[in-house]
Amino acid sequence: MEMIEKEAQFQEEKDIISGLPDCILVEILSRIPYTKYAIRTGTLSKRWKHIWTCVYNLNFSCLDPHGNKIENSKFISSIDKTLTQFRCLKLNKFKLLTVYDAQFYSQINNWIHYAIDCKVEQLDIALLPQSNVQFPLHELFFINSCFRDLRVSGCEFNPTAAISWKQLRSLCISKVKLDEDLIENILCGSPLLETLKLDDCYGYRRLNISSKSVKNLVFAGYWVPLCDHFEDDDDDDVIEINAPYILSLKIKSGLSFWKLRLLDVSSLVKAHLSYRFGGRYERAREEAEEEEEMLKKLILKLCHVKELQFGDDCLKALSRLEAKGFIFPSNLNVDVASPLYSIDDILELELKLITRFVRIS
Repeated sequence: MEMIEKEAQFQEEKDIISGLPDCILVEILSRIPYTKYAIRTGTLSKRWKHIWTCVYNLNFSCLDPHGNKIENSKFISSIDKTLTQFRCLKLNKFKLLTVYDAQFYSQINNWIHYAIDCKVEQLDIALLPQSNVQFPLHELFFINSCFRDLRVSGCEFNPTAAISWKQLRSLCISKVKLDEDLIENILCGSPLLETLKLDDCYGYRRLNISSKSVKNLVFAGYWVPLCDHFEDDDDDDVIEINAPYILSLKIKSGLSFWKLRLLDVSSLVKAHLSYRFGGRYERAREEAEEEEEMLKKLILKLCHVKELQFGDDCLKALSRLEAKGFIFPSNLNVDVASPLYSIDDILELELKLITRFVRIS
């Protein structure tokens, strides 16, 4: 009897949903995290068969629900099939997470062009290379007036002309080689940019944020490939950040060098220090003087901020400093970094899963 009642309740709820107008159903399906699940609703009834083809968010990941990697050719063909059936002319979001294999360059390039043709506003491309070969972004990628939120990981930035992202508000670049000129090109071409995150990027020595529009800067690690490691000259082993107009600064994740120097950060209101040392310096943690000296200089440079937040590793270094007599500025409002995961943390975890499969293969 109970089973019959539950079945009746399910059918009633199903009928209520099916009775909604198509525009509401499209809205519901567009909020489903992964496109493959939205597609499966097409089996519910004849009416549902094509509704998913009008969603305005597309999300493709090469990981299955259990975190296992889907075989490349199967994953590629599934996206090709999906896009041939897709009918929406305007995309809000397009996300692609996979391992990059050069033999599939044409397909991946076509997908990105498809998203651009659909005037996508949020584009999230994470292509982790199987070797040292990264996916080269097409020149048209760097000239776009629709991008508002852009995330790019594991791709080759090599624009041959001035970048033009006139509507871009948020930019996250991960595991990409950047030099000072390229960073300046990005900033000049993004007049409305408010938030910039560099996640494990490398190739530059000075991060000069000259744009007055950028208010939030996240420096999330400095990743140096083995073939691009710094020379052994410790005097050059330093990264400088000059950002006179930013209001918020986060320095987090792993650093593969000992010296991070803040220049002009006079407008800062809030700072977050939760970095750790790794790479070729990981074995030198017993000799902590350099780490402590860097933290002390950062704190003294940030003594004007209203809120200063520390992660675990920085708190340990601070404790050692205070044990040696360092007097913490009394005007600073100190907080401990929250252990809760943010959306960015979840995205980073997803990328780490893909990286694991790359290393295994």
